[in-house]
Amino acid sequence: MSAQTAYDKAKAEGRAALVGYLPAGFPTVDGSIDALKTMVDAGCDVIEIGLPYTDPMMDGPTIQDAVHQALVGGVRVADVFRTVEAVAATGVPTLVMTYWNPVDHYGVDRFARDLASAGGAGLITPDLTPEEGGAWLEASDAHGGPQGLDRVFLVALSSTDERIEKITGVSRGFVYAASLMGVTGARTAVDTGAPRLVERTRAVIDKAGTGLPVGLGLGVGTGAQAAEVARFADGVIVGSAFVRRLLDAPDLASGLAGVRALTGELAEGVRAPR
Repeated sequence: MSAQTAYDKAKAEGRAALVGYLPAGFPTVDGSIDALKTMVDAGCDVIEIGLPYTDPMMDGPTIQDAVHQALVGGVRVADVFRTVEAVAATGVPTLVMTYWNPVDHYGVDRFARDLASAGGAGLITPDLTPEEGGAWLEASDAHGGPQGLDRVFLVALSSTDERIEKITGVSRGFVYAASLMGVTGARTAVDTGAPRLVERTRAVIDKAGTGLPVGLGLGVGTGAQAAEVARFADGVIVGSAFVRRLLDAPDLASGLAGVRALTGELAEGVRAPR
């Protein structure tokens, strides 16, 4: 199921979608599956599963810590697919967020095939440009049923209108708007450039007539921030705040309780009156 299905359902309910992220294998493979299922149960509409990578250059220290733990624990690509399969079985669109090198190393068509077989909706590829994404564009069309796999590219504050047009033209599922320059991580306030970035991106999408949703990520960590973002974006993407709940917990049970509480707070935020 495409992530756009969940976005469209949320829109029909008069709210933004809540998108939650955690790396596979953190704190363990089974622990990450439990946490992700908890996020679904508590109100996440779309799930992003991070593929741990040895050089997470675009991730902040919180996610880097989690990824390091997953790698030390021996997580493999097969574990990522097992995680996808378990979470996708809940019926929520489940995407893998990954740097491009692991996909290229695994084999692009093979990765797309195995992702589709696991029930995954598609990929979010923060360091892949449309110009370098030919193999992925082909593979995502070839697998995942008649609609193919979602291919989520990023737009940023520095993106020109021409660049946004190129990125949204090849995206499927939704477009990921990165509201802050630099690495990821929870912030105390929503970046002031975020509404303008979403507005510019939506204008390009409206002109093309594709109806592609725009999800905003990088920095949201509270229900109040979620409510603020939900006033102008189609989706609120949260990652570091979930990771932090697990990192700070003394044990998995406490961590899952923290993840559930945070998800409930964020879910309430995206449902607040606009």
